[in-house]
Amino acid sequence: MSRLRKLPQEKRSSAVLAGTAAAQAATAAQTTEATANEARAAEATASGTTAPEAANSDSATDGAGAGAAGAAPGANTAPYGGPEEAADHQAAAFFDCDNTIVQGAAIFYLGRGLYKRKFFSKRELLRFAWQQAYFRLHGAEHAGHMADAKESALSIVQGHRVEDLEAICEEIFEEYIAEKIWPGTRALVKMHLEAGQRVWLVTAAPLEAARVIAARLGMTGALGTVAEAIGGIYTGRLVGETLHGPAKAEAVKELAAREGLDLARCAAYSDSSNDIPMLSLVGFPYVINPDAELRRHAREQGWRVRDFRTGRKAARVGIPAAAGLGAAAGGTAAALALYRNRRRRA
Repeated sequence: MSRLRKLPQEKRSSAVLAGTAAAQAATAAQTTEATANEARAAEATASGTTAPEAANSDSATDGAGAGAAGAAPGANTAPYGGPEEAADHQAAAFFDCDNTIVQGAAIFYLGRGLYKRKFFSKRELLRFAWQQAYFRLHGAEHAGHMADAKESALSIVQGHRVEDLEAICEEIFEEYIAEKIWPGTRALVKMHLEAGQRVWLVTAAPLEAARVIAARLGMTGALGTVAEAIGGIYTGRLVGETLHGPAKAEAVKELAAREGLDLARCAAYSDSSNDIPMLSLVGFPYVINPDAELRRHAREQGWRVRDFRTGRKAARVGIPAAAGLGAAAGGTAAALALYRNRRRRA
């Protein structure tokens, strides 16, 4: 947490505000979904439809198993078919999005989709394309690009309706993002869900896009950048700042307090050194497709590393022997190690 303490007070206050706003939005979404589920169950009972049939008719989790976004904490079946009591309801997993779950950056796919819908000019699209190419090539976030993307996104959505952007994000996922999900990370998400744990997406991408990605992967919910809206219309301002770096750590701390999570029993996954504050919060930090700085930090700390990339880049990044993630273990090794550790401590 040293990075968090070194922040100027004004910057830290903005990070805290962004984190709190993200956690509040996430818990509010769970409450709304729970209420909707109760209403659907009551309607199904009244019409003579069984609850499982009603649930299946609304399912859209893209085959990720139990634990759909918005499901009640601990609603998943027990890990590996064991007794339900084996599930650890104080444990959760937090996944970064860009280059951890999605190949590339979600906000740039969002920009591409908005251009297709004539939200902005071709010149702005080319800038988005260059920034995405930089990110894919270097495997690291560029602060200037992130700030530029934020300002562009705010100006683009100002005056638009929240419900319209939510619908567009659904379409953009199918058009650009669905095929960009890392299979190995998807397997890790599923492993945590099958262990009866809550799983959260934590990203600098707009909350509306984050919720779609989380839902399609069957996650519990999402923490994302909150854009201010009044009367369902975007004002062009953020609540706090972009959910990036220290703001992510603040969001995770706030959510853990609200959900009764023990961070020492939680896991976090990221590719970026910007997320060291978030990774340092939890008892089980894991590094996925790391940038150079995070790779060095992971080696120093003895954190497990997994790289799902191929070719020269993956060879250059490498996997430290200390990671203990042998090739035979496959994409689910990190979550399996977490589960075994938890069982030994129980």
